[in-house]
Amino acid sequence: MAGETKTAEPLRRALTASRGILTWALVFAAAVNLLYLSPSLYMMQVYDRVLLTGGLLTLVFISVVLLFALATLFFLDTMRTRLMARMSLRIDRLLSPHLLEAALAQGGRGGDSRKAQALREFDTLRQSLVGPAAMAMLDAPWAPLYVVVCFMIHPWIGALTLLGGITLVVVAVINESALRESLREASSLAPKIYAAQEADGASAETIRALGMRRVLIERQLSSRSELNVLQTSSLFRSQVFTSITRFIRMALQSGVLGLGSYLAIERQISPGALIAASILAARALAPLEQIVGAWRQIGQARNAFRMVNDALAANATARDFTALPAPKGDLRIERIGVRLPDSDRIILNDVSLTIAPGELLGVVGPTGAGKSTLARVAAGARAPEVGAVRLDMANFADWDPEALGRHVGYLPQEIGLLAGTITENISRFTARTESNSNAIDLAVVEAARSAGAHELVLRMPQAYDTKLGLGGGGISPGQAQRIALARALFRNPALLVLDEPNAHLDGEGEAALVEAVRAAKTRGAAILIVAHRAGVLAVADRLLVLRDGRVEMVGPREEISRRLAGAQADGGNLKPMRPREAQT
Repeated sequence: MAGETKTAEPLRRALTASRGILTWALVFAAAVNLLYLSPSLYMMQVYDRVLLTGGLLTLVFISVVLLFALATLFFLDTMRTRLMARMSLRIDRLLSPHLLEAALAQGGRGGDSRKAQALREFDTLRQSLVGPAAMAMLDAPWAPLYVVVCFMIHPWIGALTLLGGITLVVVAVINESALRESLREASSLAPKIYAAQEADGASAETIRALGMRRVLIERQLSSRSELNVLQTSSLFRSQVFTSITRFIRMALQSGVLGLGSYLAIERQISPGALIAASILAARALAPLEQIVGAWRQIGQARNAFRMVNDALAANATARDFTALPAPKGDLRIERIGVRLPDSDRIILNDVSLTIAPGELLGVVGPTGAGKSTLARVAAGARAPEVGAVRLDMANFADWDPEALGRHVGYLPQEIGLLAGTITENISRFTARTESNSNAIDLAVVEAARSAGAHELVLRMPQAYDTKLGLGGGGISPGQAQRIALARALFRNPALLVLDEPNAHLDGEGEAALVEAVRAAKTRGAAILIVAHRAGVLAVADRLLVLRDGRVEMVGPREEISRRLAGAQADGGNLKPMRPREAQT
């Protein structure tokens, strides 16, 4: 891994913090492997001393010593496993916050589904730390110890054991080469399939209503079939190499026994050494056999490590942000460009605009023009590939994201309420203490009143304490949109970005929305609204027309509305504005 990518700083710190536990696990592994010599030594003493001399007292003493050694061995082996589990928990405690942050940063429309599921890959990696493959890798460095003892018994036995070990290493290398590509493809495909299944599950009602279940089931089965082919192919190849490894190990053990028998007949070794050599040879090859047998899990762990490292590196925030003063709401978008993830398709191209405090800019345009993407960029939900977004001249990139979010009110097209109470959703899940609990409740009610949602919430079964399900389940889209508007207005943000805020509203709700927008303008908020319905745009100061990701027109609302109406009357032909007319 070291030659592929640089280790992300959070991962490096977590590994460094776990170094002490790993050191003790290695010390215990050394003691365990030394104690594994005790059965062989016991056999040698029984065959070469007890049976020849009939020393029952000697048998009792060496049996007691063996039992003590085996008890110590199994105790240390258990402690070694517990140490690896502790290391897994420590790494989880140190990395989970960073991975959850990466998942939230990478999720959404513009996110990478693989990086958004980095926590799932991380769990795969953690589970491998307490599996048999990890124990085998801790034992593998001690295989040469058994080979050396075999050489001490007789050089030929040592040479045969060494030859078997080298053969298993070669098999392991070939196995890794054969499985690498299929495991990588499977690791890359699996998150996409799981993400698609979750997305289909979230739209289950729509799918059922439109009679799409069978088609989507077939599509999912087709995707799973592709994944199963990759996984089964790697399983079959792995099983072939596992069988080869087992054959080599058993053949070697039998070969050592046969060679030892010959050497015993020739009086070059004792019968006890013959039995001990067979046990030692098997023990020397056992970790290598386990590693080959568990290579699929090792490969999955390695791919998981790479994905976790990539997610952490992509979300690296080593910078300490300087606290900036509360903004007044002067928004400037400077020649931004946004590209569709993993594609060359341009969503926004060279878009610039300004919104002064107390000004409302309405954004209109045909479907697919990039309006929602512009709203996400303006709210800081997505960073542009080129250009800059500034609030009171400070680049969004120079703000601590959490600090910036307190000054931004954002109502996305998807609404995006979360599982929790209505109060928690409106307050943006602000952490509560004894000193701020009452202030949060007052701010929540104020935001609901501003959004015209206070009476609506009071009619809920438990008013503000009503619990919502995943995605805001349990209430209608119109109710969800009004609660989400209250969330956007929480604590009077300086910048308000609303994407289709009236899409699910009735007449009463739209009237409340217009009043809320007017009040926000009056207190000096900069407001950007994306809308198709004209109701909320009646209070706009200027309109911006977006088409194919570019600004087509921008100017006073009355003038742009007149030009748009004239273009519709003229069959959709819009006369280009002169540069002076398009100035913002």
